[in-house]
Amino acid sequence: MGVISVQLVVTMVMASVIQKIIPHYSFARWLLCSGGLRWYQHPSDDELRSLAGKLQKGKNKKDRKYNGHIDNKPMTIPKDIDLQLETKCIAEVDTLALHYFPEFQWLVDFTVAATVVYLITELYFCVAEPSGEMNISVVWCLLVLAFVIKILFSLTAHYFKLEEGGERSLCITFAFFFFVKAMAILIVTENYLEFGLETGFANFSESAVQFLENQGLQSQGPISKLTFKLILALLCSLIGAFLTFPGLRLAQMHLDALTLTTGKVTQTFLHINFLAPLIMVLLWVKPLTKDYIMNPTLGKESVPLMSEQTFDTLRLWAILLLCALRLAMMRRHLQAYLNLAQKAVQQMKKEAGRISTVDLQKMVARVFYYLCVIALQYVAPLVMLLHTTLLLKTLGGHSWGVYPEEDQPCPLHVNSEAAAVTEAPAAPTVTGAGSGSGAGAVSVAQLSVALGGLRTVFSPLLFRGLLSFLTWWIAACLFSTSLFGLFYHQYLMAA
Repeated sequence: MGVISVQLVVTMVMASVIQKIIPHYSFARWLLCSGGLRWYQHPSDDELRSLAGKLQKGKNKKDRKYNGHIDNKPMTIPKDIDLQLETKCIAEVDTLALHYFPEFQWLVDFTVAATVVYLITELYFCVAEPSGEMNISVVWCLLVLAFVIKILFSLTAHYFKLEEGGERSLCITFAFFFFVKAMAILIVTENYLEFGLETGFANFSESAVQFLENQGLQSQGPISKLTFKLILALLCSLIGAFLTFPGLRLAQMHLDALTLTTGKVTQTFLHINFLAPLIMVLLWVKPLTKDYIMNPTLGKESVPLMSEQTFDTLRLWAILLLCALRLAMMRRHLQAYLNLAQKAVQQMKKEAGRISTVDLQKMVARVFYYLCVIALQYVAPLVMLLHTTLLLKTLGGHSWGVYPEEDQPCPLHVNSEAAAVTEAPAAPTVTGAGSGSGAGAVSVAQLSVALGGLRTVFSPLLFRGLLSFLTWWIAACLFSTSLFGLFYHQYLMAA
């Protein structure tokens, strides 16, 4: 291996692309500005005055002297006014006024860059088959997940600051609900939900005890199973609280998108998109999917159709295809949200009384200004699912190819690293040349042995179980909140 590896070169090139090119050719800006999304413009004071049949007041000398402070009462108009909102395609200059647009642009563009790095790295590992080299795409995926958590935390904190509306109570209620749900899921046996958590944790504990004993330390294990599951349940509760409002918003946009769409094919894709988290959840339910697909009962005999490794690969591909479908349906959902301005005006016309022009303009303009907040609530769970799946493939030792076990084309990255670990203790000792260089070589050898021991502690079995559970949990939280939002908007709001 050269002084600068291929992965480091790819990382440096992508960092330059993020800094120099992406600000001018942004995928996030293209999603908003090049897809025909139309937003409703709020009417001006003159338009509302003319529709209400009021003549514009002229300023006398006294009014000009006090600059309008004498008559500061806001103008009101009837709610049943014949108002027709004008629409306009979203332009790049319009995005400057959107709340959370920098966060949306950074998350989407960095996710695209990280995904490209992942694809190049996967191709490099399949072609070159390097041994003992860390997969740097893992770092990119972890950075993406960190940015997603940060953005979801900021959005949830924004709801917590609202004194009225019940958002804070709703978020806390769902957090406790998901904590109890996670504790219940974690006691389900592997015969029903085959995450591999039990096997991964057992392997982790045994490897950690052996590693500590090799270092001259006596230990019963780094952490007990109860503590491990309690920490995992707290993490699941936090994820569920973050995904509460994205799920509720998705349900409303789904209903509005169905009313706007007349094509049967598009409606079918919208239904599949809404049920995508449920499909992901069922992929880990062993009696419903794995047992029927791998060993279907044909007559009196059960004929195995595929191996377990092939089923794991197909499960990864199914998640990626559902994520691609959700991205393809994004603009239809955003347009359904933008139409809420016209929907609010139509609802206002059915009411009696009067409304101030300022309140009417705020009601219409607020929908467009919070477009990026809604876009983040739609994209963030998608990004979490995508890159958790990519981490599951890489750290869990899975493969992208659907081949029999003996015909796997690319060796697993973790296996190559494990081979390097077994070779690390056999590093040659330096003799002769000098005490300084000899001591440095010994230190490097000792560090290699220590890192090799850590690689055996954090094995693919642990990552496979942990990341499988987290991927399943994100999909389960998103579907649970979306289902509750569907029930709320379909039945409770209608009542």
